[in-house]
Amino acid sequence: MLFKYRAAKDNQIVEKKIEANSIDAVVDYLQRNNYIPISIEPIKIKQNIFLNFFNNNVNFNDIVDFTRQIAIMLNAGLTIIDSLEILKKQTLKPAMQKIIIDIDNEIKAGNSFSFALKKYNKNFSNLYIALVKSGEASGKLDEILLKLADNLEKEREFKSKLKGALIYPVVILIAMIIVMFIMVTFVIPKLLDLYKDFNVTLPWTTQFLILVSDFMVKFWPLMIVLCFVGFYFIKKYLKTEIGKRNFDQFLLKLPVFGNIIKISSLVNSTRTLAILIGAGVSILDSLNIVIDTSDNLIFKKAFKNIYNKVEKGQSLGISFEQEEVFPPILVQMTMVGEQTGNLDDTLMRLSKYFESESEIAIKSMTTLIEPMILVILGLGVGFLVMSVITPIYNLTSSFK
Repeated sequence: MLFKYRAAKDNQIVEKKIEANSIDAVVDYLQRNNYIPISIEPIKIKQNIFLNFFNNNVNFNDIVDFTRQIAIMLNAGLTIIDSLEILKKQTLKPAMQKIIIDIDNEIKAGNSFSFALKKYNKNFSNLYIALVKSGEASGKLDEILLKLADNLEKEREFKSKLKGALIYPVVILIAMIIVMFIMVTFVIPKLLDLYKDFNVTLPWTTQFLILVSDFMVKFWPLMIVLCFVGFYFIKKYLKTEIGKRNFDQFLLKLPVFGNIIKISSLVNSTRTLAILIGAGVSILDSLNIVIDTSDNLIFKKAFKNIYNKVEKGQSLGISFEQEEVFPPILVQMTMVGEQTGNLDDTLMRLSKYFESESEIAIKSMTTLIEPMILVILGLGVGFLVMSVITPIYNLTSSFK
């Protein structure tokens, strides 16, 4: 909450605003700084409901920015409490500001930074918390946070590239479906009514369009309801383990797009392992975190198998080799890294290699999708034009 206070110090009256959890927290702050409180009033901020909805949600970008800012301040020599105090004042989003204030209070109460982050495990991943804990134990929290910030920024950049590549085809596809629905349901029926009064043989394309149009005119509200119901049940099915596994398996088998998903999973897993092992986390604990952070159940299962094999004493490289989802280069490089004792550096090099491969795959997908959309759009428009124009041509021919 935001408070306005009046306080006295050195025979002078000071009026300022401060962010705090309660009036008692403001009083405590003033007394610690040798101020005599005169009055403290909460400030009610009227916010747009629409904007408030977004401001009350902490997103991935907020976490990336928070990590980078606190890493820079710690690296510059500031304490964690001083860094959080600065962030509290300059953070504009109320939801993120609330998290920072709570973390600050936890640390002031004697708890560690990693302990405070555990309260917000929906916003801070297991990887994030494990690295912070490792940084606290080793006394290199600033270095760990800088690496973590780099990792999060690369992840954000990759997601941005993927979204940028997909946004064009998705928008075109949605627009095409909407236009087709309007044409078939409301426009085409009026044009096709002209042919009913004439005794002319209609081509199969027009007959098919008439059937679809009649069905859509009569049942379009039902179709919309069925779409929503179908979407609900599909979403529910995907939340089950079997549904999620089948869907993830299906995604990996898709041409071009499946390769991007596979490579992106390899980027995240190798980079995560590299950072964790480099920070001094054991291989087993690192694998456990990779399992938790894997989105694709196929990769999650593969890492669980690897964890069990490494736990029994098998090397990481041989464990990778026994899982089909991992490419030979990952197996070979991991074995080299284990033999040379530079596993973290080798895995980081692998993540950069997979990252460059993913960029090539995304460019290939974009290059392939754009002409495909144009072809599909052309075929759809051509079908409509042929279905409507051909009967008109037949009618004019019969009049001759």
